[in-house]
Amino acid sequence: MPELPEVETTRLGLLPRVVGRSIRDVVVREPRLRWPVPRDLATRLRGTRVSAIRRRGKYLLFDCGTGHLLVHLGMSGNLTVVPPDRPVRRHDHVDLALDSGDIVRLNDPRRFGAVLWVRDPAHHALLDGLGVEPFEEAFDGEYLHRASRGRRAPVKQFLMDSRVVTGIGNIYANEALFAARILPSRAAGRIALGRFERLAREIRVTLERALAAGGSTLRDFVGSDGAPGHFQLEYAVYGRQGEPCPACGRPVSASRHAGRSTFHCASCQR
Repeated sequence: MPELPEVETTRLGLLPRVVGRSIRDVVVREPRLRWPVPRDLATRLRGTRVSAIRRRGKYLLFDCGTGHLLVHLGMSGNLTVVPPDRPVRRHDHVDLALDSGDIVRLNDPRRFGAVLWVRDPAHHALLDGLGVEPFEEAFDGEYLHRASRGRRAPVKQFLMDSRVVTGIGNIYANEALFAARILPSRAAGRIALGRFERLAREIRVTLERALAAGGSTLRDFVGSDGAPGHFQLEYAVYGRQGEPCPACGRPVSASRHAGRSTFHCASCQR
């Protein structure tokens, strides 16, 4: 699933091609996404101008003046800018035709993504309960420590709770916990403030490195220009079961918790 770095990479790539442009037309080939694409989407969007594209967690918000187009990439979606003569491929479900001639195209093989019309993002059900952003000033070790008190859930599950921190998925939780030398299965409520301070720093560093690499491409993800990300080449533990830990050389361990693969070094993390 695209996580914060992949969604932010997509947003940054869209900005110079989309912001300031008007939406000339909308084509919906498959409305049956995670939630149905609104029947009147074309009517609402046609002729509107995109004044900004923002990100909230893993959601993209296109500011169209009278409301916002909310886009989620789901498990395997991509939002790319293509020329008008680009042949339509399988799973190309939604097109936004811009006045520049470019097409913003959503390809979503699993149809777990979303394309919705939102009048007030601040009070929308999908966004209202989201926690702090990892790059916000409010996100630090003290915040994590305070939010974790009384929590028996594993710290990795705690980090992936979008009501606590938004945008951190499985890949980057694994990598940040390794960098902070914290065992993913350790109960969040039993971690001291000092360790949370290091973890908050490592989360930011990990996400910044992933952004610089254009995100991760394990199977489907490409940026808005169609180029894959490269951060998967820098993974310390994720997907590296049995391979040497980059810190101590012992084999990386793997397990499953809450349906997610977890990777760690039993020697370095505690």
